[in-house]
Amino acid sequence: MRRLLVTLFFATPCLLLAAIQPAPDRQQGEGPYQRLILRGVTLIAGHGAPPIGPVDIVIEKNRIAEIRVVGNPGVPIKAQRPAVDKSTKEMDLEGYFVLPGFIDLHGHLGGEAQGTPAEYVLKLWLAHGITTVREPGSFNGLRWTVDHQKRSAKNAITAPRLVPYVGFGMGREKPFTNVKQVRDWVDEVADDGAKGIKFFGAKPEFIQAAITQAKKHNMGTTMHHAQIDVVRMNARISANMGLTSMEHWYGLPEALFEDQVIQDYPSDYNYQDEQHRFSEAGNLWLQAAPPGSNKWNELRDELISLDFTLNPTFTIYEASRDLMRERNADWHKDYTLPSLWKFFEPNRYAHGSYWFDWTTQDEINWKNNFQRWMTFVNDYKNHGGRVTTGSDSGYIYKVYGFGYIRELELLQEAGFHPLEVIKSATINGAEVLNMADQIGSIEVGKLADMVIVKENPLQNFKVLYGTGHFKLSDENQPIRTHGIRYTIKDGIVYDAQALLSDVREMVKQAKQQQPKN
Repeated sequence: MRRLLVTLFFATPCLLLAAIQPAPDRQQGEGPYQRLILRGVTLIAGHGAPPIGPVDIVIEKNRIAEIRVVGNPGVPIKAQRPAVDKSTKEMDLEGYFVLPGFIDLHGHLGGEAQGTPAEYVLKLWLAHGITTVREPGSFNGLRWTVDHQKRSAKNAITAPRLVPYVGFGMGREKPFTNVKQVRDWVDEVADDGAKGIKFFGAKPEFIQAAITQAKKHNMGTTMHHAQIDVVRMNARISANMGLTSMEHWYGLPEALFEDQVIQDYPSDYNYQDEQHRFSEAGNLWLQAAPPGSNKWNELRDELISLDFTLNPTFTIYEASRDLMRERNADWHKDYTLPSLWKFFEPNRYAHGSYWFDWTTQDEINWKNNFQRWMTFVNDYKNHGGRVTTGSDSGYIYKVYGFGYIRELELLQEAGFHPLEVIKSATINGAEVLNMADQIGSIEVGKLADMVIVKENPLQNFKVLYGTGHFKLSDENQPIRTHGIRYTIKDGIVYDAQALLSDVREMVKQAKQQQPKN
């Protein structure tokens, strides 16, 4: 969601945002243990299986070594359980739910404009169960992002596993003028550690050359089909070029146009005007072929046949349909840095701060836009297409971690069964990253990435929020649940509540440093 960077890539690709404060060395987390046993949990495996429990899960160092069913729900456990020796650490988690670590396929590591240090972002991600993040663009600098990736891989920082993609053309002093330059650039960024490329738009022959060269390096590719280039590069065109996945939704309705070629822009439209950009985007899906039409079905089936992945990021556009809801979310008070709040506020210089004059009609248009968009995504999933989860937090009133959990709720709103939501949040993302043999589900032999929560998330995804779920107790008192209790990444057990406490303290100190009026 970096409109500034999109513009710069079309003008001078070498210009980048300054790197934010790097993450400090890790001080949180216990383990990995020689042997760790999670006792009596209900398992939600991630690959589509229904919950099962109680089970004992044995972790040896950073790998799942055994999953043993030890009884039946609601009665005392009598089965023989995995044995304990002096090297074993036990966690009594009877009644808790365990899920695979979540995968965010669209997570930016903050930025100078938002004033968000890496520690703030990384701890909020982990506190919300996110154990793997694809950084689509690495706009703080590829080397900076790769450094954090390597430190995370060594568990030297408190962070999810990072997968750095690089913005197309990033680091070049001049724009591309031929395909050889494109191929050479792909070779260079692959050598520098990029695991994939994110496109916004460019000459089709340049994109084709980059995708082809990226495949030689086993790199992934994704695209935000920006309006400034979507006419010559919609989702159908890019998918046929071999693009791995797409971000957001731009490019889909344009591939569904029946009686036009270009979006019906008003005569005074200017893409640099954020209000224009987002208000007119709210009218786009209803310009496309309707659900069930031949055009709709043909596009859906063609993209599925190409093994094309949709990463919708519903959450980042939600303020467009209900601005007050997003401005007044429960978590802003304690978890939104003042610099980030300022970035969210209406501002003609800041991307996604397009509330110059947001009206009831704008929100109605976006509600209709969401309805049609969600219909396509659900239809895509129902016919065998891969759908994943991404948040793009740090923009448009979305706070890291919290925005991701909201994406789970929005997938359910789109028609996904909660188990289908979890599948999108785990194994589907692992498949896109070519890591499904290591992460994405809780199975013997895989890395020990897990989310542990007391309440049943399939019954209510709100129990995953850092602020918990607001409800009435049996004693008729308003209470909040505690959210995720533990996040395990690479066998290291993180206390999610302690991570949230650290973030609250960061926010508190930042507010105290604010100038007095």
